[in-house]
Amino acid sequence: MTRPELDAKAINTIRFLSVDAVEKAASGHPGAPMGLAPAAYVLWDRYLKHNPRNPRWHDRDRFVLSAGHASMLIYSLLHLTGYDLSLDDIRSFRQWGSRTPGHPERGVTPGVEVTTGPLGQGISNAVGMAIAEKHLAARYNRPGHEVVDHHTYVICSDGDLMEGVSSEASSLAGTLGLGKLVCLYDDNEISIEGGTELAFREDVASRYRAYGWHVSEPVDGLDLDAIDRAVEAAREEKKRPSLIIVRTTIGYGSPKADTAGVHGSPLGTEAALETKRNLEWPEEPAFLVPEDVEKHMRQAVARGANLERSWTSRLKAYAGEHPEASNELSRRLAGELPEGWDDHLDGLFADEKGPMATRSASGRALNAIAKSVPELMGGSADLAPSNKTLLDDEEDFSAGHPEGRNLRFGVREHAMGAIASGLAAHGGVVPYTGTFLTFSDYMRPPIRLAAMMGLRVVYVFTHDSIGLGEDGPTHQSVEHVMSLRLIPGLTVVRPADADETAEAWRLALSRTDGPTALVLTRQKLSVPDRSEVAPATGASRGAYVHWQSSDSPEVILIATGSEVEIARAAGRALAADGVAARVVSMPSWEIYDAQPAGYRESVLPANVSARVSIEAGVTTGWERFVGRDGVSIGVDRFGESAPYETVYREFGLTPEAVVEAAGRLLGR
Repeated sequence: MTRPELDAKAINTIRFLSVDAVEKAASGHPGAPMGLAPAAYVLWDRYLKHNPRNPRWHDRDRFVLSAGHASMLIYSLLHLTGYDLSLDDIRSFRQWGSRTPGHPERGVTPGVEVTTGPLGQGISNAVGMAIAEKHLAARYNRPGHEVVDHHTYVICSDGDLMEGVSSEASSLAGTLGLGKLVCLYDDNEISIEGGTELAFREDVASRYRAYGWHVSEPVDGLDLDAIDRAVEAAREEKKRPSLIIVRTTIGYGSPKADTAGVHGSPLGTEAALETKRNLEWPEEPAFLVPEDVEKHMRQAVARGANLERSWTSRLKAYAGEHPEASNELSRRLAGELPEGWDDHLDGLFADEKGPMATRSASGRALNAIAKSVPELMGGSADLAPSNKTLLDDEEDFSAGHPEGRNLRFGVREHAMGAIASGLAAHGGVVPYTGTFLTFSDYMRPPIRLAAMMGLRVVYVFTHDSIGLGEDGPTHQSVEHVMSLRLIPGLTVVRPADADETAEAWRLALSRTDGPTALVLTRQKLSVPDRSEVAPATGASRGAYVHWQSSDSPEVILIATGSEVEIARAAGRALAADGVAARVVSMPSWEIYDAQPAGYRESVLPANVSARVSIEAGVTTGWERFVGRDGVSIGVDRFGESAPYETVYREFGLTPEAVVEAAGRLLGR
């Protein structure tokens, strides 16, 4: 058999593994894998640097299927090239507990880098991966020692490029000159509703050139040599990311080809058989992998082992000449923080007397940590001076200075969140982002996916409530904190003062199994005398007894963030009136919920039913802590434009209002 014949046979194997899996599941998207099979085959067979037996080899190329609905494409490739993904796994496509879910999921399927499906996210994640590669290469490569040297490849769809997040991320990628980012655009001109001309008629090539990308004119998706030349040209481009426009036919070979009918539904038994006849493929058995195709594709195993072995040898030579840099790189790639990384946080605000906004405290804590945590890298969506997210004495990451740690995302909150996920998924970087809390709405999709993937990302959200004041209800967050608490796997921390903010950063970086949102004030808060209140280390348990007038409280005041100050004043007023009061600071529901039952009981004893919660946000949800007989003081409507002291007073967030509520509960 000639090489072209073997190539054609391998491509049809990819196609029909996809068709058969979708048919068996009676669910899925067969069309894109059928059209994309040639382009994906060229990339995986001729270019992709990977080791199927070690999917987490650090210097592998990253491959992102941004068009996650075409999941059977990557599952077919993973199986054929020798990853730990069997034919039985392929047969279990979209079934309960399978390793081949409907859309690719990081941590479920070996070789899947990021969870994709929501369109636009994958290509934006890939921008983060490319930033991480460029940054680590600039920091650690030395003449004659290229120990960080890999590409990030993406397959994206028309739908990906319609989504605004991909535009945001692609614009930034061009600005940053990410030359090792290569995107193959599946230009099949079909979406679920029909032809893309219904809603998408722009000149994509010109748009991407305007972003600063190298663009290959449309290549025939069936012409392997043309695809090969385009990929090679993209690899030779060092200063710009590359977009390869691949003209494909969705559902190639089927009677439904080039129609919306093959996008998101099985072909159907008769159409699947006709497709096999059209492409001269055996009608039986299903899930056929010809022996010669398997032998050819499984060469990736030996090839990958040799590539990793060669890299390991180079890494050893690098370590011999640059031991300090090598040790640091190895530690970073392992996801381990340096010993004593948080020592700078101890006593950081011990001499602080005046009031301080927690956003300002966060900026100081961030910079204290950054001195000993070189992997900490991030920035803000054009709000760094307000978010206090700038690393002092560090350069900006840019095309000319990729060793910089300050990322300027521009006004692109959605892309910022997705890029941060890509940075974390790549490894070697602990990313953080910054914006106002109200704009967390713009970031919600990547936050949700980061939580799903268990990525270590820190989201700095400042201007957290009606305490923002004069900017008014558009910028005053009311529902956002509670909304973020609803995301499984996301830890939300709303610290009450500077000391708790330092602890919040300690918590955030200690987490390796998911993202953390730090919710911080614009307005200044008092820095309490710790001889009068409990140590802020109690924040590490999510909630703690911040202050009390008696070990046997009659009433418990539970607050977060800036409202702890209000609760403390109310508690003292109650104590002065002879009421045994306890003030609980609860910066993180999630961390508190994870504590042993005995600890939770010690903070919120079940026999004390008189409870008042105070938080400058919606009260829905607080019933779980105040109980049936308790009271929640909050803001269940949008805010108002006025100085924050006035807004707090008008909304009833005052010590006097808390004292009155507690009195009612106690029948006084």
